[in-house]
Amino acid sequence: MTSLDILAIGAHPDDVELSCSGTLIKHQKNGFKTGIIDLSEGELGTRGNIEIRKKEAEKAAEILGVEVRENLKLPDGFINPFDDNQILTLIEQIRKFKPKIVLANAQHDRHPDHGNASMLIERACFMAGLSKIKTDNQAWRPKYVLNYIQDRYIQPHIIIDISPYWETKLQAILAYKSQFYSPTSKEPETYISTPHYLKYVEARNRDWGRFCNVLFAEGFTSKTVLGVQNLGCLI
Repeated sequence: MTSLDILAIGAHPDDVELSCSGTLIKHQKNGFKTGIIDLSEGELGTRGNIEIRKKEAEKAAEILGVEVRENLKLPDGFINPFDDNQILTLIEQIRKFKPKIVLANAQHDRHPDHGNASMLIERACFMAGLSKIKTDNQAWRPKYVLNYIQDRYIQPHIIIDISPYWETKLQAILAYKSQFYSPTSKEPETYISTPHYLKYVEARNRDWGRFCNVLFAEGFTSKTVLGVQNLGCLI
């Protein structure tokens, strides 16, 4: 398996699409190798089921052009950053794909799985670099772990312009037909299935774009200081 430049990890199918898929598309279009790992199958979701969401995730992956998409089948609703088996399962994937950058769930959010996944990913990325932890693949530690921002507002540390890729991002989100608004759906209404929810997602991406004078952007936080080669990177 060719190593990945960027690996986006989400607690549930559609976490990545909603929060950082524009960044994945941008880098894929510019020659970077990208991939996605879903920690769970989203089996506790009110709408849809495992089979439907699997097909939706596959369709979204095609739209995003990622090299690989894996599902670790960790228990939805019970992601635990202190569970040895969950950590080791993710360590093996990190060592398998050798990403330089990992994009992870928000550090705290409305859904408790998101914050727990953030901590699980952070721990696994560090521990994947410890050679005395034995797995099928050799030790590997990503250079950076960045957290995308989900439902709750968090002030970003870095903003990525995704303006040319907004429409493709929206297509990837809408691949999850079971989860978002459809006037013909007979399933129970949820927080994200209202007709206003995707307008909120668009508004946030527009607002972050405003900060760097572009139409659409995605925001990320980092627990480590990020450096640039020179100030020209900011111009």
